[in-house]
Amino acid sequence: MNTSNYSHLNILDLPNEILVMIISKLNMVDVLYSLVDVNERFNRLIFDPLYIHHLDMTINSSLDHIISIDKQISRICEKILSRIQHQIKRLTVEPHSIKPILSFNYSLLYSLSLVNFPELILLQYFTDDLILHDLFAKQITHLNINILNKIPKEYSVVRTYFFTSILSLCKRLINLNFCYFSDQDLPVSVYNLPPPNFTSSTLTNLKIHVEIIDDCLDLLDGSLNCLSTLIIKITQISSTISNTDNITKLPKLKYFSLISYNYTSYYDDLVCPLLHRMINLEELKLYLFVRRFDSIYIDGIQLYDQILIYMLRLNKFTFSIKTRVVNKNMRINLSSNENIQRSFIGKKYGQVDSYVHTRSTETNGECHIYSFPYEFEYFHDLNISFPGGMFHNVRNLMMVDTRPFEHKLFKLISQDFPFLQHLYIYNDESQKYKEDSFPFITFSHLTLLHLQFAHVNYVE
Repeated sequence: MNTSNYSHLNILDLPNEILVMIISKLNMVDVLYSLVDVNERFNRLIFDPLYIHHLDMTINSSLDHIISIDKQISRICEKILSRIQHQIKRLTVEPHSIKPILSFNYSLLYSLSLVNFPELILLQYFTDDLILHDLFAKQITHLNINILNKIPKEYSVVRTYFFTSILSLCKRLINLNFCYFSDQDLPVSVYNLPPPNFTSSTLTNLKIHVEIIDDCLDLLDGSLNCLSTLIIKITQISSTISNTDNITKLPKLKYFSLISYNYTSYYDDLVCPLLHRMINLEELKLYLFVRRFDSIYIDGIQLYDQILIYMLRLNKFTFSIKTRVVNKNMRINLSSNENIQRSFIGKKYGQVDSYVHTRSTETNGECHIYSFPYEFEYFHDLNISFPGGMFHNVRNLMMVDTRPFEHKLFKLISQDFPFLQHLYIYNDESQKYKEDSFPFITFSHLTLLHLQFAHVNYVE
């Protein structure tokens, strides 16, 4: 950010409402470093309690190649923080800024976000920094943890220790997001911990990524006795290892979100019984991949009979469920997409879209059902049967098939996924219709294209 450019934009002549909008879109470190003390008007806008109450010290600056990060942070700490420290209620810090930033007294601080921290460095701060300890114990009610690096799976014990220690130390904690939004696969394992394992009498909202369904069951065993919202990703839903209770009702739980990207054969045996326990649930969100043998697709009738009749207070049900059926020992004709659509009529689902993808015989196939508008950021295992539709929320798309993806499908995807950022293609079949005359297809927001397991046609 270069304030000398403002004269060309006549920014000083803009009304306050427009200036506030511009400042709110800029990186906060840039704003504090470049605009504070430029004039009294800027100071009034920047030091407005509505703007300054959330101090976001993450660096994403156009000045980085000119001015060192240390210089930026140093100026902000020396010249600015002493003037605003008692107005800050929410604080977001990275490793390079945590030490000088935490040297101030934030009397109103209740929310802390620790982002982009290497795991062991964060652990060191957690165990050695007395100021951080004091904040955790006396003030913090909302905590977000985002770990940057990927520790090998055998070192997940570090994350587990960190998670359980947070629950023990943070006596006022209400809302905890523990690595849920991390781009890396960093699950926590909490099942079968030796006592005392973890407990909290204040935590009501938890977002977390765990390894197996036993971890989820242990989180719901009563140790978090005030929990009303659980948003959880499970790496693998497989047979249970422990004898953890999956029967006792969970009357306090009001919101439950379950995401698992790997196919599970235990939807009927583990997932449905878990959902039956949530008798007072008001909102449910499911993103699942189910594998069934000698069975049928999950449809509207099954969702109603296996889940919804147990949730009399449910107000909203958002889902994306893909069923892969392999019938070897029994001949069961699988439903057509028309029958799948009819199964949702009259059951208060709202709009539901679906498509069926039949394999080599009519007894093997896949069916994807999803509530619409589609609310998830991910769309996995898209195949050539995809019918289209608008998916404004999707940022990550995975295409998988054993039959070739032709030009018209990519054209459809570019139109229907307008904000797509990451595209993964898994298909080693050559395109049948490959013409130089085909028009170019544009993905305006794409930043990652994964073609490691794709035929060279798709690279071209």
